[in-house]
Amino acid sequence: MTAARTLWRRIVLLAVLLCASWPAAAQVPGQRHVQMRIVAESDTPAAGGRVAIALVSVPDAGWHGYWQNPGAVGTQPRLDWTLPTGARIGDLRYPVPERLMVAGITNYVYERPWTILTELQLPAGLAQGSMVPVRLAIDYLVCTREICVPEKAVLSTDLTIGDGAIMPGRRAEFDGWRRALPRALGSPAVFQAGEPLRLRVPFPATRAIGDPYFFALTENAVDYDAPQTIRRDGDAIVIETKGTGRPPRIEGVLATGPGQGFTIRATPGAVAAPAEPAPIRAALLAFAGALLGGLLLNVMPCVFPILSLKALSLARSGESAAHARAEGFAYTAGAVATCIALGGVLLAIRAAGVAAGWAFQLTDPRIVLLLLVLTGAIALNLAGLFELPTPQVGSRNGRGGAFATGALAAFVATPCTGPFMGAALGSALMLPPVAAMAVFAGLGLGLALPFLLLGFVPALRRRLPRPGAWMDTLRKALSVPMFLTALALAWILGRQAGVDGMAFGLGALLLAGLGLWWTGRRQLRGRDRAWWPAIAALPLAIGAAMLVERAPPAGTGSTAMAGAEPFSEARLAALRAEGRPVFAYFTADWCLTCKVNERAAIETRAVAAAFGKGGVKILVGDWTDGDPALGRFIEAHNRAGVPLYLYYAPGRSEPRVLPQVLTPATLTDLVS
Repeated sequence: MTAARTLWRRIVLLAVLLCASWPAAAQVPGQRHVQMRIVAESDTPAAGGRVAIALVSVPDAGWHGYWQNPGAVGTQPRLDWTLPTGARIGDLRYPVPERLMVAGITNYVYERPWTILTELQLPAGLAQGSMVPVRLAIDYLVCTREICVPEKAVLSTDLTIGDGAIMPGRRAEFDGWRRALPRALGSPAVFQAGEPLRLRVPFPATRAIGDPYFFALTENAVDYDAPQTIRRDGDAIVIETKGTGRPPRIEGVLATGPGQGFTIRATPGAVAAPAEPAPIRAALLAFAGALLGGLLLNVMPCVFPILSLKALSLARSGESAAHARAEGFAYTAGAVATCIALGGVLLAIRAAGVAAGWAFQLTDPRIVLLLLVLTGAIALNLAGLFELPTPQVGSRNGRGGAFATGALAAFVATPCTGPFMGAALGSALMLPPVAAMAVFAGLGLGLALPFLLLGFVPALRRRLPRPGAWMDTLRKALSVPMFLTALALAWILGRQAGVDGMAFGLGALLLAGLGLWWTGRRQLRGRDRAWWPAIAALPLAIGAAMLVERAPPAGTGSTAMAGAEPFSEARLAALRAEGRPVFAYFTADWCLTCKVNERAAIETRAVAAAFGKGGVKILVGDWTDGDPALGRFIEAHNRAGVPLYLYYAPGRSEPRVLPQVLTPATLTDLVS
């Protein structure tokens, strides 16, 4: 489709919508369906300085406004600023838009409140206390899914020249709006025009991207209504869609989740089509790896005691072969169902744009505390502190008990890892959802396979030792690995929630153990309502998990280089006041250039030795989550994003801005 045809199509579609909307627009003269206001970050900016300006828009329910490129139909807002002599307004910065399809026509819109940011550069020489009027006349189109209405607004704000102070509430408000802006990738993109158009965007394979979509900002570059095929190709994303021309460059936004995205600037080049995936072969290999990994999990300290007791209970039960097969099926169903459920939650989290892997739940201290109480209670049961005929772990007969034991084994196994699991589950996260769920089911099947074989192979059951007094000794011995698992979970809890959180978790375990012990003693004495101590203790212990919170990060942070500290402007000022040389670098998990520089230059032994000899302090700014404070600092150095590398030499007022591609020699030469 040529540029002329695209323009003509837009005019026709817009005319139809405007004609359809005319009666509705005429019914309420002067009514506006998008409420707008201008807000300055500082009401008292300094003369000669810059001040951030926000254009805040709130649409009525059911109405939407348009992005700077409206898509197949619509118009971008037209802004006419009236400013004092010598003042200049900067580029407009839009938040990540949304897709809206109506009758097969794709629009780029905002159906929620949105804020456009820019900067006002004030002239020098303005007197303190003088007024600076800022006026804006804006023409924009606002639509529902049925009608469109052109609207106008005249907005204004008056600033007073002062010291540039920012009210705390205003700063937080602007920081929230800055978080909604797309961030700049530190690596260049490449596109190849033709049919189809291919756009290659560097993006680390370890970073989740959710449901990506490319919003083209360059007009007449892509067919907005055409579908987009987006595939991983190593440390890059390749986007294929229908092109509409051969522009000298393509700009746009790669959305990676609701309200999240990255600005893309691509130049022409060769982009090979990514290799067609072989999902069946890859899924089979991942399934086999998960099956073997799950099988090996049975010898881990968190699973082996449960499997052993369940197997021995099957041997001593004296039930029929049909009963053994039913228990084997039920145990397997419990393990497979739990692994599928955990895998489904994991895929949903990653689809939302959050980087997560197997055992993702262990990042939450509340889940760790629940596992601590669970494994600790199992260990105390195995050690003989209490006897509970139902539901004693590993000895309850019946399909319901077997299902619960299989589910328990799978859930308790999540803190453990074994060979083959990492590669298999990592591959699962790159497969289609159905194939990925099959891999998670393979993990559960491998975990349950020994008990399943015992249920279906009588010869294996006959090889199990005969019941006897030795089983009590074995049971107590099996409590040791469960105690070790509980100890490991207590250590994890301490790392996440601090000493107070660990003490809280051990207290919850003590409460649960006390309630179970008391219940066991009452049952042995034949007391009525023997279960009430456990019924009282267990909900209190589990409910306590909801009160555990992650401890704040330590002041020194965690960085890859020894002696490195998290960046803050206060820490930078303190080091410079001491006359120390400082190397400050700004990175993000999604920045491929950053990671290459860190691996190939910053974290090398030669650089560590040179910086140590020269007394260079290292400050690391992690911009992965779009921290607005770091964003303002980066922008102050005329960069739209990461990477940014600064070296502050003693006695110099301004830092040396290093190139975006580093070598070890670039850094060692700083202190030579």
